[in-house]
Amino acid sequence: MKLLFGWQRFFKPWFRSIGLILLCMALYSCSMPTQAGNAQPADPQLEAKVVQIIRNHPEAIVQSVQAYQQKQQEQQQQAQKTILQGMKANPKSVIGESPTTGAKTQKIVLVEFSDFQCPYCAKAHETLKQFMATHQNQVTLVYKFLPLTQIHPEAMNSALSAWAAGQQGKFWEFQDALFTQQDKLGEPLYVATAKALNLDLKKFDQDRKGEAASAAIQKDVAMAEKLGVSGTPFLVMNGEPISGAGQLADLEALLAKVNQS
Repeated sequence: MKLLFGWQRFFKPWFRSIGLILLCMALYSCSMPTQAGNAQPADPQLEAKVVQIIRNHPEAIVQSVQAYQQKQQEQQQQAQKTILQGMKANPKSVIGESPTTGAKTQKIVLVEFSDFQCPYCAKAHETLKQFMATHQNQVTLVYKFLPLTQIHPEAMNSALSAWAAGQQGKFWEFQDALFTQQDKLGEPLYVATAKALNLDLKKFDQDRKGEAASAAIQKDVAMAEKLGVSGTPFLVMNGEPISGAGQLADLEALLAKVNQS
């Protein structure tokens, strides 16, 4: 369930290129053994020539990395375009088994990729509450889990707990408690919230520790990766992404645009 952040996205191609260079060096400096355990010694002169070529033409590495990055970017953009077009043509297709609230018609679908420990997601949560209070009969809000586990130690545990609460019909109440008490994220809060919502605690624990919970979250993460989502919150309405955390005015403007299309 690994997400790549900015520095990882930049350096990963470099690591791959260096790895390829080292592999080429290994291939050119080693021959296949004639018998098991009877490897031929490396050719020092050939190895030195390969190293010298790399030193004399470092721009080749840069060009290789740039070409790789451009290809990856083009592939990512095409994949994102395909998914967004699918969302626009059939907004319901993105919902799946994710938690939803608001309009039952599901003609206008607002998808939220979020992390319970992300402070920007907490701000977006308040904005979405205001927006949905006005448009709950017109817009369907869909929650997608995107725990940024590299930077948020409670991202996964909180996501699993919220998913488990959803199995007893209390997802939205549970997620509201997590966002409004973000500074208290941890096992005591999860259990206390489950008790306050009158959840079956035995089922709650079984569900959040089960394979189904992890699979559901991984499915959302995979969708986010296909969309090229690198941070949270990420909002998209009927195939139209919303930049940044999404201000109330941005949501209203996009809703007006979607209604006109």
